[in-house]
Amino acid sequence: MKINPHFGLYAVLTNPLIGYERMTEILVRREVNFVQLRMKEEPEDLVRATAARLRTITAGTPTRFIVNDFPRIAAEVGADGVHVGQDDTPCSQVRDIVGDNAIVGISTHNPAQVRDACALHPDYIGIGPVYATTTKAVPDPVLGIQGMKAMLAEATVPAVVLGGIDLERLPDVLRAGAVNFCMVRPLMRAERPDELLRRISEIRARYTP
Repeated sequence: MKINPHFGLYAVLTNPLIGYERMTEILVRREVNFVQLRMKEEPEDLVRATAARLRTITAGTPTRFIVNDFPRIAAEVGADGVHVGQDDTPCSQVRDIVGDNAIVGISTHNPAQVRDACALHPDYIGIGPVYATTTKAVPDPVLGIQGMKAMLAEATVPAVVLGGIDLERLPDVLRAGAVNFCMVRPLMRAERPDELLRRISEIRARYTP
């Protein structure tokens, strides 16, 4: 297995208030296990340039750097892996591009997709949205805690849950059995990410066995 199945916070970066580089530096310093660059609406040249800078920051650290949607850019900059959605490049083609040693994650939105994704043997899957979220132009149906639990029960690889999770909702998510999670909007809007990360760590320590 390429990853620790209990990695906790998975940081997804989309226009962070304090900038991509500064946010990544903080996440690396706090030894967050995953940093994903998610730039869906930007030109590929800008995605590539940003990815190259973040790869420089994360190189040689415990933080795994993942590129969303762009396996070729991930391979070009030497990222640790790539994350793809249901309508993106198929997993078999992704492996051909990034190689067998790279980390590959797949988004899922219902139990059938979890089963299909796990059959492809990715390194992890994403499960969501747990709550309503505005991070997607066309949101997928909200799962709720019970829907999340049903999908986690189907997962045979590590899973990270996401969608509308904040400090108030995180305890419910962890109590329901999730061990890995994203908190996109609170992190991206944070003026003082260190304080948010401290509070996340406290909650995780309280509710994670």
